[in-house]
Amino acid sequence: MVVGKPGGEAAPGGGGSTRERLLSAASALFAERGYERATVRDIAARAGVNQALLFRHFGSKQALFGEVIAQSGHEQLRSTPARELVEAVLRSLMQPAASAGERSGADRSLETLLRSVGGSNEVSAAVSALGDDYARALATLSTADDRDLRADLALSWLLGIGLTRVVVGKRPLVEADPDEVCRLVGGALNHLLEDLPRPGCDGSSPP
Repeated sequence: MVVGKPGGEAAPGGGGSTRERLLSAASALFAERGYERATVRDIAARAGVNQALLFRHFGSKQALFGEVIAQSGHEQLRSTPARELVEAVLRSLMQPAASAGERSGADRSLETLLRSVGGSNEVSAAVSALGDDYARALATLSTADDRDLRADLALSWLLGIGLTRVVVGKRPLVEADPDEVCRLVGGALNHLLEDLPRPGCDGSSPP
């Protein structure tokens, strides 16, 4: 191993510092398996380093998960205008599993969250914080007094679609054309978030 600055060791096989390799490996495995089933041993093996280095850089698996969630989710939120966020999330969730290895951390942030929902209490704070960040971004699209509720409803729908497609693997959603999904869902969510008139829940027009 070549030792440089603290935290910047070159990992075996090249391709960035040890820390970067661990973050990349953890991002991939958390998205594929969820928090519980992605083991420290497997993360270190995929990164090509000893398990001890994972604890040296991050302290614990929980801390590593929190950093993966924060880094990847914030990357998408930082790089995507709020008005384009719904489509960006839908398209990232609709990408075929076979292309997972080619996807960035930003593309996989909600997939990581979805596969970790319902896990132990130690991941709930990171999952909740990421959801709050997405909801706040979506809320900026609305000027309604209940924009926070509208944003939560929009996020809940997106996560429900993700659970059905990514975790459950239900057809025909798994095989649906992403363009068609974006057209159907994006149009409905834009109406919800942009305060356009809509019928009541019973189909009648609101007063």
